[in-house]
Amino acid sequence: MRYNQIPKSLFIKNRSNFTAKMKANSLAILTSNDVKHNNADDVMGFTQNNDLFYLCGIDQEESILVLYPDAYRKENREILFIKETNEQIKIWDGDKLTQEQATDISGVSRVEWVHDFEKILQLMAFEADGMYLGHNEHIKRVTFNQQTQQDRMIAWCKEKYPLHDYYRAAKITRDLRLVKSKEEIDFMQQAADISVVSFKRVLKACKPNMKEFELEAELTYNLVKSGATRHAFKPIVASGKNACALHYNTNDGICKTGDMILLDFGVCYANYNSDTTRCFPVSGTFSKRQKEVYSSVLYCLKEGSKLLKPGVLPSEYETQMAKLVETELIKLGLLDAQAVANQNPDKPLYKKYFMHGTAHHIGLDVHDVGLYSRVLEPGMVLTCEPGIYIPEEGIGCRLENDYLITKDGNFNLTEAMPIEIEEIEALMKTS
Repeated sequence: MRYNQIPKSLFIKNRSNFTAKMKANSLAILTSNDVKHNNADDVMGFTQNNDLFYLCGIDQEESILVLYPDAYRKENREILFIKETNEQIKIWDGDKLTQEQATDISGVSRVEWVHDFEKILQLMAFEADGMYLGHNEHIKRVTFNQQTQQDRMIAWCKEKYPLHDYYRAAKITRDLRLVKSKEEIDFMQQAADISVVSFKRVLKACKPNMKEFELEAELTYNLVKSGATRHAFKPIVASGKNACALHYNTNDGICKTGDMILLDFGVCYANYNSDTTRCFPVSGTFSKRQKEVYSSVLYCLKEGSKLLKPGVLPSEYETQMAKLVETELIKLGLLDAQAVANQNPDKPLYKKYFMHGTAHHIGLDVHDVGLYSRVLEPGMVLTCEPGIYIPEEGIGCRLENDYLITKDGNFNLTEAMPIEIEEIEALMKTS
């Protein structure tokens, strides 16, 4: 693996916390994600089901975890199923995990081959009253009518065991995964540290008339060199008016003198993610108007991030953040104070220039699982990302940091990433 092995004690603790929330005499089945194919025999790669990873640390396809804490036989209380390798697999794809290696990673003492899953499960299923099954539950999930391994497992279990009670494993994991352990925070800090070096590399490489994807390449080089698993998401390298498209990522525009670049990117390290956004001038010097807009967004970031503390409800935070941005839009001459005072509260005027939320949970998923009806608690990690977008001026500005909620407020995991105007201009001059 590219990253230092995660202590198996983390997964043992996670499983203990998970099973403590299960109903009596029930078992849980969590499956890996599929390997996604494109055309012919080529694949897009593999990304693990993060609920499965959270509970056992196995980062390999065709894996299943079964938890049955009330099983009569002790050896049935935790079983990990993995893909059995053979000489052909070794020749074409390389080594897969041995049973001993899977135990060393996960702390699960009983590891079986996945082709024995149905036979072994049947020995336990009729002893149990109910089953917890995994599913991709997320507020931003879009359904593409594509069936996953989890979907197939749900259908198979309900056909095979129709009279059992069924429960949602995601209801437990979304509750547990919101609050990060020290080990998880350490990995998120490593992801953030890699992102800092990557951003500085981009600043020093930036020159007028470069293509946006050339800057993306500088990011990618440092991520791979630093042992990151991958980009946390497809990076946004948006120059000039491209920065006004919130999820722009074609990254094929020309970085022209006088334009400002919006760089939104994240690092995935040991399956844990960072998510940061910075803006900088192609020429190395901000124009007067770019400075005005940038300073307003930076002010909102600094003031808004202070609101991320224990006991705060995310919706209350978002309301206060919107007020901060609204005030700055008036100062910038983009909104009229009198019009704002008389606006329809259901259709606020600021949404013309600021149309997204500014905080999301981050962890194993960039937009991590969890309910936003839950107040902030120590151990949660959230982004803060205000922005102002002015298409008619060709300026889009967003600034984003990652904050660990502490008992006293928060700690900025991305503090070391340059953000002050003077600091960015000075770094670009030394390139």
